[in-house]
Amino acid sequence: MSTTAASTSHHLSPAFPGRAPWGTASKLRAWQQGALDKYIEEQPRDFLAVATPGAGKTTFALTLASWLMHHHVIQQITVVAPTEHLKKQWAEAAARIGIKLDPEYSAGPVGKEYHGVAVTYAGVGVRPMLHRNRSEQRKTLVILDEIHHAGDSRSWGEACLEAFEPATRRLALTGTPFRSDTNPIPFVTYEEGNDGIRRSSADYTYGYGNALNDGVVRPVIFLSYSGNMRWRTKAGDEIEARLGEPMTKDAVSQAWRTALDPRGDWMPNVLRAADNRLSEVRKAIPDAGALVIASDQDSARAYAKLIREITGSKPTLVLSDEDAASQRIEDFTHSDDRWMVAVRMVSEGVDVPRLAVGVYATTISTPLFFAQAVGRFVRSRRRGETASVFLPTIPNLLGFANEMEVERDHVLDKPKKDGEEEDPYAEEDKLLAEAEKQQDEDTGDQEALPFEALESDAVFDRVLYDGAEFGMQAHPGSEEEQDYLGIPGLLEPDQVQMLLQKRQAKQIAHSRKKPDAEADLLEMPAERRPVVTHKELLELRKQLNTLVGAYVHQSGKPHGVIHTELRRTCGGPPSAEATAGQLRERIKKVQEWATRMR
Repeated sequence: MSTTAASTSHHLSPAFPGRAPWGTASKLRAWQQGALDKYIEEQPRDFLAVATPGAGKTTFALTLASWLMHHHVIQQITVVAPTEHLKKQWAEAAARIGIKLDPEYSAGPVGKEYHGVAVTYAGVGVRPMLHRNRSEQRKTLVILDEIHHAGDSRSWGEACLEAFEPATRRLALTGTPFRSDTNPIPFVTYEEGNDGIRRSSADYTYGYGNALNDGVVRPVIFLSYSGNMRWRTKAGDEIEARLGEPMTKDAVSQAWRTALDPRGDWMPNVLRAADNRLSEVRKAIPDAGALVIASDQDSARAYAKLIREITGSKPTLVLSDEDAASQRIEDFTHSDDRWMVAVRMVSEGVDVPRLAVGVYATTISTPLFFAQAVGRFVRSRRRGETASVFLPTIPNLLGFANEMEVERDHVLDKPKKDGEEEDPYAEEDKLLAEAEKQQDEDTGDQEALPFEALESDAVFDRVLYDGAEFGMQAHPGSEEEQDYLGIPGLLEPDQVQMLLQKRQAKQIAHSRKKPDAEADLLEMPAERRPVVTHKELLELRKQLNTLVGAYVHQSGKPHGVIHTELRRTCGGPPSAEATAGQLRERIKKVQEWATRMR
């Protein structure tokens, strides 16, 4: 394939072209072949391939390893993976194409029957000189899987640099090349942009959008649930709030923890809804499985108990990165059991292609973790399969869900933040934290008043799909909720969009027939009730006031008159009490008036 063909490869069918290097599967996906062609043409020492979770990075890497061995560029292979389970997964995948990797290697010479070893970043961190000596003795290809982990701690990054600096070739792979910190990732090139900020530079990128167009990954339907939360803070105050309402960062975090508390009503209702969705999906995909990603082991056990009560069947429970856990994942992969509950380890790299329904039951809110977690459900096996992920109505998560197709790089230099000065709640949050800290110190007992989730309920809030939002709020178990849970499991991406629009239109029509007294939920489509942070809400009010101020000079009318006209035209309460959707409508209206007067 020519360089031009490689650069346009994502427009070709997933299975194009038909040829593949020695010792590999008969066909490669277009992006895999494109990346391989680029590598073979340029023969670089370091190569960073960024491909969306579920796209097939392992196949690409092993195909390339096979080619390099066949052409005597290298003599041995070292694969570095984030977890024990993943290094075993690499060894199994390599064995299928005739490459033998030892996943149990810890020290000493490698057995003659092996072409190399599979180790973890932690293992390299403990004995970097062992791997350096191996890299110096024979021409080595190092495959650094999910390379962003080499920046997890300075020691891991330094160990990788020390161990693999002499390696003949280094292939770095990741589905998420971005980190929330600024630790440089070894063997990754950073280029300075026009803004003076250095960002990671990939040699080949295959994003979620391209993979979706090629049918390599499934489209994801996000189902978001709101509800009222009540909790007690460390200061002893009882607070009540609704998920999705603008709150300070601390309040969002506490409301989120309250929702995920297994003793409340939110989790049982969401798990029941997810199980209903799984039943619908299994009509078209009989072996479809579901996964709950939990924050910690106690929560995971409690969720497993809830699932057993809801379904009558015991789910697979995976609590740690150990041999027994790996076996449980393996058994689940090849069974047709419905549910698996796991703590963090299953969120990344673990390949269970039949997972089609997920519940995001963790308070981790980084874009990296979210993308990796969603990546567990997007691996496509045949055309038309969809993935469904249930999540709480939290601004950050909804933002990530709406930006699934955004490709990110690792930013090495953070722009100077003046955000704290802009955020009127930053100081309040700081004082509150200090007050709680002071109280703990005064009492001499940090556990005297622990945070306590008191009560929660669940409300179906919205569906997010392809950057758009659909649906009005509905009670769990209602016909309206079932309309969304019952979307067929096999659909083309454009059919999903059309169906969601139809379901929303039906819901709106049904809502209009109900008497006002029965409207106990927010009777407004999702796109008209955006989920925003406190800061964003204040910025919308500021923007509206600025536009009204400009229109005062243009029209000669006083501020109060313009605000009253906006309320009369658009509806809703005064600006101080208006929702983000109402403020945006008023901003649009005053801009329209100003344009007419020009």
